[in-house]
Formats: sequence, structure tokens, C-alpha cells
Amino acid sequence: MIIARSPLRITLGGGGTDLPSYYKNYGGFLIAAAIDKYVYATVMRPFTPGIFLKYSSLESVKKVIDVQHPIIREALHELNLKTPQIEITTLADIPSGTGLGSSGSFTTALLKALYTHYKKTIHPKELAELACKIEIEKLKEPIGKQDQYISAFGGITTFNFNEDGSVIAEPLNISIETLHNLEDNLLLFFTGISRSASTILKDQDSRSKTNDVRMIDNLHYVKDLGYRSKDALIAGNTIKFAQLLNEHWEHKMSRSKGMSNEFINSAYRTALNNGAIGGKIVGAGGGGFLLFYTVDKPRLRESMKTLNFEEVRFNFDFEGTKVLLS
Repeated sequence: MIIARSPLRITLGGGGTDLPSYYKNYGGFLIAAAIDKYVYATVMRPFTPGIFLKYSSLESVKKVIDVQHPIIREALHELNLKTPQIEITTLADIPSGTGLGSSGSFTTALLKALYTHYKKTIHPKELAELACKIEIEKLKEPIGKQDQYISAFGGITTFNFNEDGSVIAEPLNISIETLHNLEDNLLLFFTGISRSASTILKDQDSRSKTNDVRMIDNLHYVKDLGYRSKDALIAGNTIKFAQLLNEHWEHKMSRSKGMSNEFINSAYRTALNNGAIGGKIVGAGGGGFLLFYTVDKPRLRESMKTLNFEEVRFNFDFEGTKVLLS
């Protein structure tokens, strides 16, 4: 049995500039951080021929083409199996549809487990690119590349998305003190709302493809915020970083009508009135998790409890996608 895991992620600046509809014309930049909440994939060889899948549904089929789960089907296609005899099971620490990049984490974990099962090696960069190929090129999902890359590499990492499609990944050069400040003072709360990011991202994608001036200007500004956030973190100025989170939130809300709603806006205002210096909704928007930076954790936690928001405590993950058992 092979067990692989991939970390989920939070975005710390520049989110949204990793979609091909933007970076192919202007180049993209963002900072992402892997966290110690994971998606797991197990792969083993059953005693009988066929493909046996256990996720939120159960599947038992003879041929790859008959697999209903699109990512698993395309991943198996990539391995070009002649006579498949395989069992795949998936688990996750956090439900999908909550903005933490679970789809990209799932794809990288699955590919890592499959490659290990078939005695093949794959570098994190190759793993991320193959995951992007499956989700973006094969399945035509209107998503960016950050989820696949940060889950493959781990850490707190900057990504430059070049116009030719190449990606440059570099660890963010911050001090240990800044790292500890981020882990101590960034708090993550679940709003109770799960949603698909596709509708929101499709709007951004289509408007970017038609060179919608407001959308392009918004993404230009958000990319600049990503660079400014990088500078603040390298300088160890976490308060400035928190203020930039708030500035990012304001611009993100204007990007799409589905990005936020009055319930989320009200919760955000409550957080700012109770110790949060800045924050943002994690992922495409519409629900999922709210992330805040605060120096008054007890007060912020108490205010979020009154809204019945569940906190998910986390540390950063610096291992990326890895095999736990082989």
C-alpha cells in the first residue's frame, strides 16, 4: 500500500493572478503558504482485476474510460495502464469547497501515490505541471496554477507565472521571528459555507479573456499588493502585511459579485472591531474560510465564537507532497 499526502494552502498575496487568462498577457505573481492540513491518497493492488475507487462515492469498473471521477480518470490515463488492477482511496482533513485548494492538493497526492506505486519518481515541479495539465488543459477547469504548485513544493513560497506558461518557485526569505509571528497571529475561521469556486473563477476568466478593463486593472493592483506583501514580510513588518491583507480584501470584493455577501461582510467588520488588523477570504470567495492577522487573539476568537465560526488552528508545512508509506 502507498499512502501519499498533499498540504492545503492559504494565499498571502497576489491571489487571482495565476490564471492563464491573466498571466499569459501580463505575468502573474503571488505568495502562497502550505499548511498542516492535508489531502491523502492511498493506492494498492487488489486481488482481482479492475479499478476500485473509494471517495465520496464508490466505483468499480474494468476500464479507465469508464471511471466517473474526472481527475482520477485523467490521472490513470496519464499512466497509460494496459490492464488496470488498482484500488484508490482518498481522505481529507478539511472538506472540499472551502477555499483551501483541495482540488490541487488531491491531484498532486493522487499522482504522487500512483507514480510511487508504479516505481516511478517525479520532481515537485514535474508533479505540479502534470497536475495543472490534468485540471486546466484536460478538464478545462477555469482555475490557476497556485494550488498544484504550493501543494507540491510546500513552505511559504513565491511564484512567478510567466507569459510563456513557465513558473518560477522560490522560498520566501523571511526570518524565523517573522515565521513564528505569522504562525502565532494568523487565525483561520470556517464560515460554515461550502461552495464551488468555478462560477466565480469563470467570471474572472471570461472577463480577463475579453480584456475587461476593470478586471485587468483590479488584477494589476492585486499583483502589486503581492509584491508589497513580499517586501513587508522580508522586512519583518507583519503589521504592514496585515494592513495589506485588508487592502487586498477591499479590491478582491470588487472583482466579482459572488466574491462576498452581507453575511461575510458583517463577519469581517466584526473581526476588525475585535482585534483583527487585516484579513481576507481564502480562495475564490463566496464562503469557505476567513483568515485574519491579530495581536489580540482572545478577543478575536471570542467574537468569532459568537458567530458560530469554527477556528482551524494550523502551522505551516515545509514538506509539500510526500509519500508517508510505501
